[in-house]
Amino acid sequence: MEAPREIDIVVIGAGQAGLSAAYHLRRLGADFVVLDGNARAGGAWQHRWETLTMADVHGVAALPGMAVPAHDEGRPAREVVPDYFERYEERFDLPIVRPAHVDRVQSVDRVESETAGTLLVRSDRGDWRARALINATGTWRTPFLPYYPGQETFRGRQLHPVDYPGPEAFRGQRVVVVGGGASAVQLLGELAPVADTLWVTRRPPVWRTEEFTEDAGRAAVALVEERVRNGLPPQSVVSVTGLQLRPQEQRALELGAYQRLPMFASIEPDGVRWADGRFERVDAIIWATGFRPSVGHLAPLRLREASGGIRLIARLDQHTPTTAARDHRIQFVGYGPSASTIGANRAGRVAAVAAVRTVQSAMESVVA
Repeated sequence: MEAPREIDIVVIGAGQAGLSAAYHLRRLGADFVVLDGNARAGGAWQHRWETLTMADVHGVAALPGMAVPAHDEGRPAREVVPDYFERYEERFDLPIVRPAHVDRVQSVDRVESETAGTLLVRSDRGDWRARALINATGTWRTPFLPYYPGQETFRGRQLHPVDYPGPEAFRGQRVVVVGGGASAVQLLGELAPVADTLWVTRRPPVWRTEEFTEDAGRAAVALVEERVRNGLPPQSVVSVTGLQLRPQEQRALELGAYQRLPMFASIEPDGVRWADGRFERVDAIIWATGFRPSVGHLAPLRLREASGGIRLIARLDQHTPTTAARDHRIQFVGYGPSASTIGANRAGRVAAVAAVRTVQSAMESVVA
């Protein structure tokens, strides 16, 4: 077996948050490597559905140091953004190994100090020993699928947005979309003109009618930050910003697609049934029920609080919480408030600075 390679910092994930962290590590002159599970550049963007165009995600993918190149707003985001990320990696000569799937991260010879000791990062492309780690794995690989009685008996199609093939696959069908987030709204916008849709959510949606300003974005990030500071499972930024219909969804609004129904109680072979006995026949159920953080590989480090989340703190003179409270060698980007383009770039810079300082502190303790 090949011996682990020695490195100061390992970054796991090369989506927006991971690339932002890598950019700042490069500027700081750090000794680091980025391990990415995808076969090509682009993070989760390369897996988005074909009909999600750049007009739908305008302006959300900008990385530090390099603007998004000019592009056709009608092109699929899963083409434009990966191309941009690839150019970005080349321009800043980022040391990325892919595809590299990290199985687990564990402590090695750790002493009782907040930053001392090394980490062993195990992957299918070999192992690395590092003094600090920036976790930027996001959520795309861990879609959340709730269970409802009778779900296994349904004869139609059930899928999560990670497997959504586009609206044409549902033309002429009756489709129920489950979920109260932005993905559900977007999918309904595409499906309503070609299919008979039902929208089901656990709670009434909160609509946003006023303009989403920079100040509103900062306020939203602050609310999500408060959860991770308290060790609670993070919520999406959109959960506190509210939902807003875009121009391309006005046709769906006219068709009544956004008339929400409460959550059904059970699923039957050919439809769904509510607690009051109401039954609706459906051909497909799309579970737009969100994601969970992809952090299973960090389980050996025991970072979770009793409340279920990983508590993050802001260290030294930083204000953005990216450091795991239970292990200061671990930084998180793409988790909680930085799991959106509103906070990812800022978190990448903060995490890079914190990781470099962790390495410096560890080296100083060795010399002492």
